[in-house]
Amino acid sequence: MTDDSNVQPRILIVEDDVHMSYLLGYLAERERFTVETIADGRKAAERIDAGPAVEMVLLDVMLPYTDGFELLARMRANPVWKDVPVIILTSKTREHDAVRAMSLGADDYLTKPFSPPELVARIRRRLRAK
Repeated sequence: MTDDSNVQPRILIVEDDVHMSYLLGYLAERERFTVETIADGRKAAERIDAGPAVEMVLLDVMLPYTDGFELLARMRANPVWKDVPVIILTSKTREHDAVRAMSLGADDYLTKPFSPPELVARIRRRLRAK
């Protein structure tokens, strides 16, 4: 039996805003997560198609080339990524955007600006549930 207690959860951050990406990375690294960041939808789609899954995805909706909704649908259709918890972080505040994200399989939906401690709590809750 192996001891996984020292394995750091890997979080993929898909965010095109440099400042937001930095903040999210800082918060995740402070919590001892291993962070991978991608700044556009095309590269994120390539990452989903090519690589092993991570333990959590923080996903913006409005991205260059491929939006977050399309990426979420792509993850849920991929057997390797289908069960990865996804938290949507977006400035889209309309109810139908949240409903769309949840119906596509998002695990959580937070609008920007958000509370950093609340985001960290939501990440930890999702990782525990997994």
